[in-house]
Amino acid sequence: MKVGFIGLGLMGSGISANLQKAGHAMIVHDMRRAAADKLCAAGAEWAASPRAVAEASEIVFTSLPGPPEFEAVVTGKDGLLAGMQRGQPLFDFSTNSPTLIRKLAPLFTERGAHLLDSPVSGGPAGAASGKMAIWVGGDEEVFQRYRPVLDGAGDQILRIGPVGSASVAKLVHNLSGYVINVALAEAFTMGVKAGVDPITLWKAIRNGANGRRRTFDALGDHFLPGNYDPARFALKLAHKDVSLATQVGKEVGVPMRLSNLALEEMTEALARGWGTRDSRSAMILQQERAGLQFSVDRDEIAAILRDNANR
Repeated sequence: MKVGFIGLGLMGSGISANLQKAGHAMIVHDMRRAAADKLCAAGAEWAASPRAVAEASEIVFTSLPGPPEFEAVVTGKDGLLAGMQRGQPLFDFSTNSPTLIRKLAPLFTERGAHLLDSPVSGGPAGAASGKMAIWVGGDEEVFQRYRPVLDGAGDQILRIGPVGSASVAKLVHNLSGYVINVALAEAFTMGVKAGVDPITLWKAIRNGANGRRRTFDALGDHFLPGNYDPARFALKLAHKDVSLATQVGKEVGVPMRLSNLALEEMTEALARGWGTRDSRSAMILQQERAGLQFSVDRDEIAAILRDNANR
């Protein structure tokens, strides 16, 4: 297939190289002509503009730094939109704004083309190796038709839902990771300042219950099904643990903003009378503030966990 690719940076260079190895004829463009040298030496065709990429391709991919760059590539002078053909899809690998994606999607529809937000997760190493998740938002028929091309770029491909939904999923993933980073930094500095050797502390906690489990798996225990009874670990006991940890932070002079926020949430949950419910019952408070209620079938959760375990 003739594959157009725009954006040959840290992520795009690896992804486009894998698509080329999969046998596709590549038409490429980047702000820096030199970024395409290796691909062109291997047979790729250079295009002078995003519009030229669209005009010469059957399918187009973009991998760009963010929303401003993506909008400029799509709607700017000699932009992609001007060259998109009827039935042609654009899969955007960028971490993008779902608001912008949903704003631009009707412009593609007017031309008879398709915009699918397709953010990736795996970092530059995953982009180069092909060990990468690709989440897609957009028309299911178009997704299925071009799924074989996506398989040349990543090994975990999943359609999330309508256009824009994959960008939401990517932001949830990245936001969660960075908030967890802040929490880990906060807790770890408390431990080291309280007198524990850093490497020994790290060795210990990574083999504890949380360290042995995939980061998001615990959401399937209580939060997703919306059931906090019976408790795996009671809220009143967890509240005691977090109270002790924040007290140590005070004693050794370590600021613990997130930890104290967690303690406040758990204290409010205790005041609701939830002490014997599962410790994660404090998560209900955020759902209430968001005006949100949902319940996922436990069998569906178990099937996903089994599928991941078999991979």
